[in-house]
Amino acid sequence: MLIDDKVLDDLTRRAQNSPRRCKNLNFHESLEDKCHRFLNAVEPGADIPIHRHPEKEESFVVLRGKIRITTYNDDGTIFEDLVLSPTEGRYGVNVEKNVWHTVEA
Repeated sequence: MLIDDKVLDDLTRRAQNSPRRCKNLNFHESLEDKCHRFLNAVEPGADIPIHRHPEKEESFVVLRGKIRITTYNDDGTIFEDLVLSPTEGRYGVNVEKNVWHTVEA
């Protein structure tokens, strides 16, 4: 699948119309797949609660726009707070498995 402006624009529209203000375009076939690959459109006001993935790392690469990735210690204090933006040369981050994190636009 070619990832172009048409694909990104469509995913953005779907996120804007979603009650959670975010939408995935999955490339993996099931939740049981070893690797989850997807595009995620995250709009301002997106509802992505603090969570962690005990078995898998999660990587974020920003194609356009800007997002904030915040990671937390087990006691709920902030470990790291990063803003990713390709126009600022900050393209992505990898969150290790079992690390609490959230994403906001």
